[in-house]
Amino acid sequence: MTAKNNHPKLIEKLADGISNLTTSEEWQRHLDFQSKFHRYSFNNVLLIAAQCHEASQVAGFNAWRKMSRFVRKGEKAIWILAPMVYRNADAEDGDPERIIRGFKFVPVFDVAQTDGEDLPTICNRLDGDDPAGHYSNLLGVARSIGFTVEDHEFNGTTNGDCTHSEHRIRVETRNTPAQRVKTLAHEIAHALLHESFDSRALAELEAESTAYVVTQSLGIDSSDYSFGYVATWAGGGEQAIAGIKASCERIQKTAATILRAFEPAATEEAA
Repeated sequence: MTAKNNHPKLIEKLADGISNLTTSEEWQRHLDFQSKFHRYSFNNVLLIAAQCHEASQVAGFNAWRKMSRFVRKGEKAIWILAPMVYRNADAEDGDPERIIRGFKFVPVFDVAQTDGEDLPTICNRLDGDDPAGHYSNLLGVARSIGFTVEDHEFNGTTNGDCTHSEHRIRVETRNTPAQRVKTLAHEIAHALLHESFDSRALAELEAESTAYVVTQSLGIDSSDYSFGYVATWAGGGEQAIAGIKASCERIQKTAATILRAFEPAATEEAA
């Protein structure tokens, strides 16, 4: 396992990796794709979550067709509110202005309800096994802080979640052992850091940065997933690096807390 005093170097490596990613053509393709999705109002976000809490990317039937993806037959629509916009031909300057005269419900569908061409992604799930049994040790960490861990099959791209009110972590059972190790480290970081928080983006940055330090310390390279995940939530390279620097101490302390379970004394005691 990587020595504790190497954690700052790992955080620096994370920042460098994000910087390189966010100047690449791959990142630009990701941004171009994301620009095709609407930014929904707070009320519509609540509507989407109430009907399909695992939804990650939603769009209308025809919007998905334009992206060469097709809603599967029999899928149930998610209903959101769209403004009814009209032109006001009586505008004083002679240039018809657009006015909103109420709202109507329109159907959208989550990406998990569609089939078709692969979506561009900068978060690639990890390949590989877990021959050293790191997942088992992480289960012990979760238990030690009062959380249960359950296998679960999520819809869409969700790999795991953490619910403080139930002291429960769930991990996607169909992923590779290496990915499950990273996911569990990420959710344990949420359990330790984020019972309450003001910024979801910052919470995700801290959890994934912690998971990166933990997995790198255990000999599992999560670069292909973590770089893109942190950059996506932070909003870009400069924002991500600034966020990592601001949370550096919290990330290091949380990673060290998790990694204590892998120290020889702790492992022998658990046995």
